[in-house]
Amino acid sequence: MSLVPMRSRGSGSRRPPRRFAWAVLGLLTLLLIAACGSSKSSSSTASSAATGSSSSSTSSAASSSSGGTLTLGTKNFTEEFIVGQLYRQALEAKGCKINYKEDIGATEVTDKALTSGQIDAYPEYTGESVATVGGINTAVTSPQDEYNLASQFYAKRGQVMSQMTPFFDTDAIAVTNAYAKKYGLVTTADLKKVPHFTLGARPEFLNREEGALGMKKVYGINNFTFKSLALGLQYQALDSGAVQAIDVFTTDPQLASGKYTVLKDPKNIFGFQNIALVVNKNKVNACPSLMSTVNSINALLTTPAIIAMNKAVAIDHQQPATVAAAFLKANRLT
Repeated sequence: MSLVPMRSRGSGSRRPPRRFAWAVLGLLTLLLIAACGSSKSSSSTASSAATGSSSSSTSSAASSSSGGTLTLGTKNFTEEFIVGQLYRQALEAKGCKINYKEDIGATEVTDKALTSGQIDAYPEYTGESVATVGGINTAVTSPQDEYNLASQFYAKRGQVMSQMTPFFDTDAIAVTNAYAKKYGLVTTADLKKVPHFTLGARPEFLNREEGALGMKKVYGINNFTFKSLALGLQYQALDSGAVQAIDVFTTDPQLASGKYTVLKDPKNIFGFQNIALVVNKNKVNACPSLMSTVNSINALLTTPAIIAMNKAVAIDHQQPATVAAAFLKANRLT
């Protein structure tokens, strides 16, 4: 997004466990924003989606007992860049050798990079793991159900998962407050009340079960024209009237403006999108502290914490590497 493209996959109704991050959340947010303006990243600067660039580097601080190099990738939006940098910097601080490949692409592209061996691991959302990667259409009622399905799928295919984050960032449909008031829109199903509307979303949303396809099948919504938008441009399109509804991610900092109504998803077609690191089994021991380090980070990623970091990058124009460094330092993980 010049604003870097946001993929805030979610925050739903799950109550996250009380952990250390809650106790220091106010302090962490202040430290995070303050540090963003002055701290210098110890690693190369994350790419901006506005330039379409990606970064790839190898840590020079490697432990002789690390067992090799782990190639860590990310998908193509802000939240992934932040989480990727959190993992990268914390693991490098533990002496792991990390080859970092940022901004690979959408789920389908990044998963192919994983299975082809171009990367060894990347952070993925449990709902994407189940529906998009696994092609599983089983209804789920909780984040744990989603995680269990994803874990079982990966185990059969040759990957393992870290523990998941307390926050989840899922897709949702948003409209302007005025539009919601005009048609009485509260849930996604209410869109059937509208004579016709244009839905703006990234291209892959059109044919996903956790997307426009699911809206048609589950809610019976067929009264729309789909407009393909590059990730990060949907709010501009909605504000200008080019579209009347957009796909958003529920941890998008733009939603904090109060300008938009996020429609509820009572049938959970968009799933529960907690983040977990997915790793090829043969690379789990590339770094002895891999899973313990990732799990320590994930435990701190509450909804308020991830929104604060998303805002620092997408709204305040800070670099993901700098934001991640501040968070890790505040939590004594580096």
